[in-house]
Amino acid sequence: MKKEVLKNRKKMIYDMMSTKGYVPMRAREIAVLLQIPKGKRKELEEVLKALTDEGKIEVSKRGCYRKRKKDTERLETVTGVFTGHAKGFGFVELPGEGEEDIYIPEECTGGAFHKDEVEVALQNRSDGKRREGKVVKVLSHGISELVGTFERSNSFGFVRADNPKISRDIFIPGEKTMDAKTGQKVVVQICDYGNHKKSPEGRVTEILGSIGEAGIDVLSVARGYDIPMAFPEKVLRQADRCPEGLIPNDLNGRMDLRNWQMVTIDGEDAKDLDDAVSVVKNGEYFQLGVHIADVSNYVQGGSALDREALKRGTSVYLVDRVIPMLPQRLSNGICSLNQGEDRLALSCIMTIDNRGRVVESRIAESVICVDRRMTYTAVNRILTEKAPDLMKEYGDLVPMFFLMEELSGILRRNRSQRGAIDFEFPESKIILNKAGKPVEVRPYEQNTATRLIEDFMLLANETVAKTYCQREIPFLYRTHENPDMEKMEGVLTFVRSQGISVEKSSEEITPAEVQKILQQIEGTPQEPLISRLLLRSMKQAKYTTGCSGHFGLAARYYCHFTSPIRRYPDLQIHRIIKDDLRGRLKEEKIAYYAGILEDVARQASVTERRAEEAERETDKLKLAEYMLYHIGETFEGVISGVTGWGLYVELPNTIEGLVHISTLEGDYYVFDEQNYRLVGNITKREFTLGQRVRVRAADADVENKTIDFVLAGEEV
Repeated sequence: MKKEVLKNRKKMIYDMMSTKGYVPMRAREIAVLLQIPKGKRKELEEVLKALTDEGKIEVSKRGCYRKRKKDTERLETVTGVFTGHAKGFGFVELPGEGEEDIYIPEECTGGAFHKDEVEVALQNRSDGKRREGKVVKVLSHGISELVGTFERSNSFGFVRADNPKISRDIFIPGEKTMDAKTGQKVVVQICDYGNHKKSPEGRVTEILGSIGEAGIDVLSVARGYDIPMAFPEKVLRQADRCPEGLIPNDLNGRMDLRNWQMVTIDGEDAKDLDDAVSVVKNGEYFQLGVHIADVSNYVQGGSALDREALKRGTSVYLVDRVIPMLPQRLSNGICSLNQGEDRLALSCIMTIDNRGRVVESRIAESVICVDRRMTYTAVNRILTEKAPDLMKEYGDLVPMFFLMEELSGILRRNRSQRGAIDFEFPESKIILNKAGKPVEVRPYEQNTATRLIEDFMLLANETVAKTYCQREIPFLYRTHENPDMEKMEGVLTFVRSQGISVEKSSEEITPAEVQKILQQIEGTPQEPLISRLLLRSMKQAKYTTGCSGHFGLAARYYCHFTSPIRRYPDLQIHRIIKDDLRGRLKEEKIAYYAGILEDVARQASVTERRAEEAERETDKLKLAEYMLYHIGETFEGVISGVTGWGLYVELPNTIEGLVHISTLEGDYYVFDEQNYRLVGNITKREFTLGQRVRVRAADADVENKTIDFVLAGEEV
């Protein structure tokens, strides 16, 4: 190569690598970036060798080139949380809403572990692609223990983490194995996080059991999310000291509602009954009583019970068990509104007109006695079938049930008129046998009885929130912020392209405008598609100390008041309400609540997300296990997701699986991101959200919780 040509090529490559900073690249990547044809690749290698010999660039043992550090200008650095990937690379999530994640190539992770807080040097990109970077420093570790499968090797062992985001096995020295056997699920405490050359090291602290034992798979998921299982001895002792029934002083200063006709309405298997309801009608007005267990009478603020409840944040409802927020002695005992037993409650008593408006309300400490423990199934049969056997058995309560149905309809219409959004995507009801194996999967049933309880609880939550927000007392609210309009605008553009009118009177869309879209598509083939797109554009609800409303419910005021047995925010606001009712909300107390509620809101939101993820993961695990018994069978389903790697298809029983793009035969399919579809290059055949298709179960991977389908025959 001529000297002048060599000089020009060196400058071109060196300048390009300067923009890349510390990010290493293979020769073929450099060739692609500089559009060097295959016939010129040998010349490229000659240039790279010359630059290396001159000390301007360096080459790694893996044959990757980058500019030498001594010649690199200081790169911009940012701090964030590293999220690993099973294939070795990762992403760094930056603080601040709307910040794009940073892609970290495998050779640039710097030995970072999943959930580590890291400092990242950013590379400058001008090609419009996702930003890349390199971990230059691990600031702190976010995971101290993990759950995985033990594998013995001579005098030592390794643990393969259940979490696929932890790609490296954990080395366990022989003296730290607790004599675990190959195939057992274990909990490991990490002693050394290792680096890019050395494996992480840990010690086994608990053996959960062997793969295949009933319940071990679900237990492993729960422990993997660091969900507390057993209660500390001190907490249990404190719970044991709680009385089994009321004592005389409990009734002081309380409304005595024991002669009011009231019931609990729950699922057949519910044991912690924390809400009772009563309805009467006086002239044109309904009087609705929502009576909530007074858990705060037994769980004092700052006690061991209280600290443990805050740590847990919520009860966790896994596929085969409940991990409660409070010990069973409380949740199923004195705090449960059991039939025929006197119980302490906080009652929200509302007078409601025939348009569903609360014209008067009162919140009071009360003592109640539930007449009957009803189930959704029984109440639904009374209301929809007028089942003779049940009408006879619950004859004295039947008039109240029909009043409840009437009031529920009024409240629901009122919510609809103000624009509340009603997404109805069924959740999975997974039936297990005694061995913990899934034998049936079906959607959770929504019926008249479940809806009326939902309507009454929503109204009580709104009423309580309005009372305290208007008085500007420190409080906890349930907040659902307005959608991210950048995401929403993309959805609305697509909705308009489908011939559906979109009314948007201002920069941000209102709940009523979203509801109008849903009403237009109800019962149409487009309904599943557009409903899912609208839902995905919404933000997640969270707990806050500011009352900024609930977008989905179109509610100016909203909080969680009705479930103090299983949600800590409800328990917290019960304390505030009682202090208020008893005249204890003086300046010092107000300052106390103002000082703690931000932390409570943050903790409650974090533990709620943790519970939701654990519940979702155990459901996915059992759904994959269920499909193992149905490999080769054919089903009809609906396309519930379209991506660059394939189609997600949901079956009528809620099971969802992937049809990978590589299995779509007869054409090469391209992902049309704007229109949420895959389109064949030659045939122009389309696959889009909401489309009905026939699929065959091809594979199910329980370990990775995935289900694979292939298309079977023509579209439905």
